[in-house]
Amino acid sequence: MFSYSPLIVLFPLLGFLFLGLAGWRLRSEKLIGIIGSGSVGLSFLVAIMIFVHMLGLPVDQRKQSVELFTWISTFTGTPSSISVSVAYQLDQLSILMTLIVTGVGFLIHVYSIGYMRGDKGFWRFFTYMNLFIFAMLNLVLADNFLLMFLGWEGVGLCSYLLIGFWYDRKFDTGGYEPGKATTSDAAKKAFIVNRIGDFGFLLAMLLIFIHFGSLSFDAVFGRAAVLTPGSSIMVWITLLLFLGATGKSAQIPLFVWLPDAMAGPTPVSALIHAATMVTAGVYMVARCSVLYALAPAAMQIVAVIGALTAIIAATIGLVQNDIKKVLAYSTISQLGYMFLGMGVAAFAAGIFHVLTHAFFKALLFLGSGAVIHALHDEQNIQKMGGLRKYLPTTYWTFVVGAIAIAGIPPFSGFFSKDEILWKTFSSDYGSIPLWFLGVFGAGLTAFYMFRLVSLTFEGEGRYGHDVHPHEAPRTMTIPLIILAFLSVVGGLVGIPESLLGGNAVEHWLGPVFDPAYEKLRLTPHGVEATEYVLMILSVGVAAAGIYGARVVYIRRTELAELWRRKYASLHKLLFNKYYVDEAYDKLVVSPTVKVSDGFLWKGIDVAVIDGAVNGSARLIAMVAQNIRRVQTGIAQQYATVFVGGILVILIWLMFK
Repeated sequence: MFSYSPLIVLFPLLGFLFLGLAGWRLRSEKLIGIIGSGSVGLSFLVAIMIFVHMLGLPVDQRKQSVELFTWISTFTGTPSSISVSVAYQLDQLSILMTLIVTGVGFLIHVYSIGYMRGDKGFWRFFTYMNLFIFAMLNLVLADNFLLMFLGWEGVGLCSYLLIGFWYDRKFDTGGYEPGKATTSDAAKKAFIVNRIGDFGFLLAMLLIFIHFGSLSFDAVFGRAAVLTPGSSIMVWITLLLFLGATGKSAQIPLFVWLPDAMAGPTPVSALIHAATMVTAGVYMVARCSVLYALAPAAMQIVAVIGALTAIIAATIGLVQNDIKKVLAYSTISQLGYMFLGMGVAAFAAGIFHVLTHAFFKALLFLGSGAVIHALHDEQNIQKMGGLRKYLPTTYWTFVVGAIAIAGIPPFSGFFSKDEILWKTFSSDYGSIPLWFLGVFGAGLTAFYMFRLVSLTFEGEGRYGHDVHPHEAPRTMTIPLIILAFLSVVGGLVGIPESLLGGNAVEHWLGPVFDPAYEKLRLTPHGVEATEYVLMILSVGVAAAGIYGARVVYIRRTELAELWRRKYASLHKLLFNKYYVDEAYDKLVVSPTVKVSDGFLWKGIDVAVIDGAVNGSARLIAMVAQNIRRVQTGIAQQYATVFVGGILVILIWLMFK
């Protein structure tokens, strides 16, 4: 059964090639949608069959690599030889990620059939989406760092293509003094910011090859398993890898690209946030868990960055008015929780949150797309309201997603979020301050999510009289219902032992992370009363956040305006996103432009390079100007010169 794993990657590739080459000839949007969605659906079916097959195998036989061909082979037989194959590794972690990518990706593709209906680039959209899935599958199934990096760069390329899909449209950049930028500007911003992280990933791969002599996961992790923690080279490798994850998964200070990425079509936002690009960084850190176990100092940095990102993004989300940007900052915050889990050695809990987050974040983004679709592309929640009666399916599924992300039991987000918080509190690598930041962020999450629900669906409508909201078509609502169901029951696979569960996710992923746990020598924790107290406390904080949002934005709506005026400076700081974009512009973008325009362009390009080229041309022209005077066209002059030359030569020979 493992030999069928290349089909998982092949089907989206075939869909991309067919639609890319022949999609423009197809006049049927339905056929294009079936091909685009069907290719991902077939990959999902193959992944399910392999997963079921793995369930029936002994634990030590659930890992296998399938090599297709040798990709790079140089300096064979020498100490510096390198051999890299296109090979896919099937184990507990990669198959779980594959199920997320193909399963949620399939639902988003189906939803896109209704959302993108009538768009002139319909075939091009599904072409890019299939390529996106293909790149992400290469990333999560790769059995070596180089093939992972190929998928890593592939999802970066696809994000650029899809964020800028409507390249002729403009969007509001946000803030108190909003500007207008094109979607292509947002695409370039995402692409350029991610190059910073990718540079870190490249340096990390170079150090890995120098230190371990290979880029294969088995070789690198196998040799790492016999090392002792504390090596400085491992600190550098893991920090550089985390720099790559910081860019791809939008952690501080490289999170600025993700909110602007909302300029693309809503299904793209759902795919980026739930199933593909932003989860790549979390997966990469989890895959390299044994390397991080050799660098506890780097793990502490990962945990602190994750906790701070969770808080900073949540506070920004409190005051945003663009429905998709609220969800974007929510994603940044939830990714912070995932990295917090990784940093406190709760690797399985972090991946568990990736799973549940894929369900409720895809649901929330697709729900926001249904709202935008109903209001003719309106995204400002201050111009919404009263949609509950017009969009009942969208409303109830959206509420399910909001409850799940808030962490209310028994919804899926509760189990994964609380597992991270408990490990943050109890782990040898956690701390009470980090736990406090996590709980505080949970309260903020509940508040801004139900602020979003209240302003979007409750109260009186604040849209124009010429707008007549309507429920989305079935191609859009059916994926919402499926994702809502998964958001409710998805967490049941990770019920902790303290709640009489078996935590199937942790046991399933255990063999992948056991080498790291052995290095870290974690103190085992049984069922404690403290865990119940912390669980009740975190749920209480989330419930308080929900209640507070309902009071402020439904019962006493004057409070929001009163607080905005009273805390105007703080509101302005949050609304302008801590001025991080402005800081980048002043410290990085503007100086780079000035240096490029002044020294590099005028000084080097114009003065030196153009001067050398133009100067050589002027020199040749001057020499030619003088030489061509010899060419008069008068035969008598040529004869005189010819005779004179002979006389000169004869006189020279005589005197010699």
